[in-house]
Amino acid sequence: MAPAATTTVKAIKRDIPFSWEGKDKRGTRVKGKSLAPDEAALRADLRRQGIAPSRIKKQSQSFAKGGKVKPEDIAVFARQLATMLAAGIPMVQAFEIVGNGNEKPAMQKLVLDIKTDVEGGTSLHEALAKHPLQFDDLFVNLVQAGEQAGALESLLDKVATYKEKTEALKKKVKKALFYPAAVLVVAVVVSMILLIFVIPQFEELFKGFGADLPAFTQMIINLSRFVQHQGIFIALVVGGAVYAFMYFHKRSRKMRQTIDKAMLKFPIIGPILNKSAIARYARTLSTMFAAGVPLVEALESVAGATGNILYEDAVMKMRDEVATGQRLQRAMESTGLFPNMVIQMIAVGEESGSLDTMSGKVATFYEAEVDNAVDAMSSLLEPLIMAVLGVLVGSMVIAMYLPIFKLGAVV
Repeated sequence: MAPAATTTVKAIKRDIPFSWEGKDKRGTRVKGKSLAPDEAALRADLRRQGIAPSRIKKQSQSFAKGGKVKPEDIAVFARQLATMLAAGIPMVQAFEIVGNGNEKPAMQKLVLDIKTDVEGGTSLHEALAKHPLQFDDLFVNLVQAGEQAGALESLLDKVATYKEKTEALKKKVKKALFYPAAVLVVAVVVSMILLIFVIPQFEELFKGFGADLPAFTQMIINLSRFVQHQGIFIALVVGGAVYAFMYFHKRSRKMRQTIDKAMLKFPIIGPILNKSAIARYARTLSTMFAAGVPLVEALESVAGATGNILYEDAVMKMRDEVATGQRLQRAMESTGLFPNMVIQMIAVGEESGSLDTMSGKVATFYEAEVDNAVDAMSSLLEPLIMAVLGVLVGSMVIAMYLPIFKLGAVV
């Protein structure tokens, strides 16, 4: 009988967070944080970097798990890497400095993982492509173009500028959308507090009057009773509706198209979203074209960066038209989404061979327009918030004091 086969399962060593102190080749005291399979591996890694470790301490696992990599973290990373490479610092050492100097554990692990891949002979764009959640196709394509052209420092600088400007623009748009939502939430919360805790106190007082209450007062009291008895059911329905909306919004392209189309036509917010989409379109086009990416390929990345499905579909249609020999200016005109000024500036850029420069100027103009529009809307909504809250609170206060005024008139 043949002996039973045995299967050996190799344990996978996971990186452990360490903090360390030591001296570099010049005798300068240095310290940092690193991820390594064990203390011996970390000591060997530090010695390869020319650091003599004097103290290594294992940290809690919360260091490795904490934090989440956000788009603004990637923008900062791109700027730091561009600056260090431009200063002549070797790429692997630059990753070591950026990774160990980052206070967010998730970002530190990401940078050190990329460093490990690059040390192993992987090109930078391939190492970045292994992390699609943090580095999109546009980022990877630009880095690849920089590596192929031998101008990685300048391309990373363009990527950093692009990420900084697009993230700043996103924050402005979120700010524009936050104010109306804040007005609604504050109004609902204040109303619920009054209906659940304040109105019932007045209702107990009115029971001793022995007279009919004014219609407006009775309506508010009935509403208060309904909220008290059906409050949990209302909260569940609202919560379920919000969850269903978020679920289908992520999975249904048709729903996103409908919502994006409606938002573009919404008063005050609509113009801001339109200008934001145009600014992102122009900024991405400028960055991609300046990196030497062919126009047809650039438009594919531009489409996904607009932040609105209507503009995304329009840019993809433009890409198909440009691929058949149509000029970009004509393709933009056919969409009906771009203002005449934008089309004419792009046309000038095409004719003069400076499409990247002209689209960059368009982006700068519309980014300033979005900034001004958001500031104007904020100034408009501040008194509006006070007015809405004043009407809600004031109407309830009047409703509660009407019986008291009526009683005073009789006396």
